[in-house]
Amino acid sequence: MRGRHARLRPRSQVSDFLGQLFSLAGRTAIVTGGSRGIGAAIAGGLAKAGADVLALARTARRPEALPAQVAYAPCDVTSAAVFETACEGLVARTGRLDVLVNAAAISLPATESGELERFDRTIDANLRAVYASCLVAARHMERSGGGSIINVTSINSVLGFPGNAGYVASKGGLRMLTRALAIDLAPDGIRVNALAPGYIRTAMTAASYADPALRAERLDRMIIRRWGEPDDLVGAAIFLASPASSYVTGTDLFVDGGWTAKGL
Repeated sequence: MRGRHARLRPRSQVSDFLGQLFSLAGRTAIVTGGSRGIGAAIAGGLAKAGADVLALARTARRPEALPAQVAYAPCDVTSAAVFETACEGLVARTGRLDVLVNAAAISLPATESGELERFDRTIDANLRAVYASCLVAARHMERSGGGSIINVTSINSVLGFPGNAGYVASKGGLRMLTRALAIDLAPDGIRVNALAPGYIRTAMTAASYADPALRAERLDRMIIRRWGEPDDLVGAAIFLASPASSYVTGTDLFVDGGWTAKGL
């Protein structure tokens, strides 16, 4: 027993090692969709890991959900020019851009008419706008010597769901866009990965959660028997943004309570 305990490292050494591995000190990050839900949770988590974080969303006023150490600016990410202005403002203040988290997304309700318009609007916000944001951010990251882009996809990126073809198509497209960009941006030292949530309790899933039958139906698909919370995405996001994932690119990290792993 004495010999085994003698081999244990002091807690301070373990803490220092983990702190360096997952630290974002000296790095800057932009999180789109950062006003609430998953985006706000990730923005706060990156800031706690040491990053200088700018959260972007369409909300004009600063959201109460954001921690004080996270900067905020209103931005409609479907406008590449507006997003570029936000990036330039951050880089002018900090001198660099290291991390981009694309968490902004929409899921529109079904209508009796205009289904193609619903599809187009969803693809524009969830796929085209993300691509435009990646192109803008990559230019700044290249000047910073590299970086990490994290695209928030969904279990919808690999599984078919009814009633919202545009959302499923946008997330499936974003999954493959992530892989394509991982190849294209690797020469510039930029890693690109997908963070894929399962059913997380947010405003987007509020209607499903409020319906007892739908809530139970979804819960039955999960190995970990609870719905996820936005904070459940924070650790995975820090991992993908930090030196801990320096050899990880072009992959999907599912945070879904085991949904995509479950069979019969």
